[in-house]
Amino acid sequence: MLSTWLAGLLTGLSLIIVIGVQNALVLRQGLRREHVGLVVAICAISDLLLIAAGTAGMGAVAAAHPAALRVLSWVGAAYLVWSAIGSFRAAARPGKLEAEEPRSRRSVLGTVLAVTWLNPHVYLDTVVMLGSIAASHGALKWTFAAGAMTGSVLWFGSLGFGAHALSGPLGRPSVWRTVDVLTGLVMLAVAVSLVL
Repeated sequence: MLSTWLAGLLTGLSLIIVIGVQNALVLRQGLRREHVGLVVAICAISDLLLIAAGTAGMGAVAAAHPAALRVLSWVGAAYLVWSAIGSFRAAARPGKLEAEEPRSRRSVLGTVLAVTWLNPHVYLDTVVMLGSIAASHGALKWTFAAGAMTGSVLWFGSLGFGAHALSGPLGRPSVWRTVDVLTGLVMLAVAVSLVL
């Protein structure tokens, strides 16, 4: 049982620890110390709901309708290309995080909900892939899911609330230029993989 939980934890972490829009947002808000609890809570709760949906069988339903997945892939690719363009624009004009205007709770809430729920890749990874892997564990599928859920909570909590420890080196514009460029490149690569 512990090995199944550990497999879920490691699988969940391997899927979530990727440079992307959501993780960049959590990191940026953590570095700015602005609405961190809200951002971490939305990301973690959303992941828990998506993992539960996949484990409950939504992954199998989605896999049984390949046309819907194809449409979702194209929408996801378009979303990722749009987000990559935004990352490249941000890289072209990096600044210190402190120099940015403070964002309202409503603005941050809208952004975190959009990058979480409008990203079709999260459905492919969390609902379909994790749901399918969980189902392969038979009677222990919820133990596997609990491990993946633990990974999500640990990751988002560590990234958001631990970011202030990295505020020195990550607060420089050159670092954010690199983060934004890498984020954009990863999003383009994922978009290509979605359509291929």
